[in-house]
Amino acid sequence: MKVYIKLTSVFELKTMRILRKQKSRIFILFLFSLKMLIGNSVQAQPIVRSGEVDIFMGVDLNYRDIFYEKPYELLVNLTPGVKWNMGRQWQVAAQVLLPVYNDYGDYYKRVRLNMAVLSKEWYIGKKLFLKGSGGLFSHERYGLDAKLSYTVNSWLALEAQAGWTGFCSMATGWRASTPARWTALAGADVYLNRWNTQLRVRGGRFVYEDYGIVAEGMRHFTHCSVGLYAQYSNEGGRNGGFKVVMMIPPYKRRHRKVNFRPASNFRLTYNIQADRYANKMYNTDPEENEREGWFDRDRLQWGSNTMKPDFEEKEVNR
Repeated sequence: MKVYIKLTSVFELKTMRILRKQKSRIFILFLFSLKMLIGNSVQAQPIVRSGEVDIFMGVDLNYRDIFYEKPYELLVNLTPGVKWNMGRQWQVAAQVLLPVYNDYGDYYKRVRLNMAVLSKEWYIGKKLFLKGSGGLFSHERYGLDAKLSYTVNSWLALEAQAGWTGFCSMATGWRASTPARWTALAGADVYLNRWNTQLRVRGGRFVYEDYGIVAEGMRHFTHCSVGLYAQYSNEGGRNGGFKVVMMIPPYKRRHRKVNFRPASNFRLTYNIQADRYANKMYNTDPEENEREGWFDRDRLQWGSNTMKPDFEEKEVNR
């Protein structure tokens, strides 16, 4: 699923919260288990064949613990989405947020369009991969985005992303600004093939105009990836946490002209400082995630894409 699932909690307030720490840990484990049962809307790249349409459903779960008077606040959205592979590496993708439970306030109570993106991929040889996207992205941004990946060898790859966006929100009616914000990130990935472990570092100008760097390490298992990350921003300072990306069954899927399925994965990110703005970047695909990356895995055979595919295809009579 590409719905971005995020669980954040801050335990910086010491007095009056010491007795709640153990309960908070238990509650986080409960939410994590619940997400594993119901799935999540995150960001992944399942194969959608040329001419096919995939309709999928995920869940977006947000959690925070930052106020004295209210131990926990939850925001839960259903995240139905659709993808249409138009052929020749063209794709249309869209996603809607349907509020189910909301402690975050009136801004999050409406049904609204979260993403609507037209994208195109290009491949130059077997090493250079490009992707251009335009439309409404996550984090209430709209505009244009370009991604690049260059595989130097079997263990080293370089990446870059640049965007030109404006603000666009449908949370309290239609509000938008003229695209005027530039974002640009560049970095490198190292893949330890023997251990299926990926080390990634990237830095630059993020979507909320802060400058920073993010370093992470992820271990890829069958249908699951787990990792730790650390980051620094000139606005948010130092931060870190952990990530989990779990691919959602069924792992054997039939392909028809129109396919109905759960979102491909859930993605959980724990953020120590509960900072919603530092080192953030929008997504251009409703199922984008760190495990599967930006490009078609059948073409980009590098990193975790060299492992056995998470989803096997079942042929049916058409």
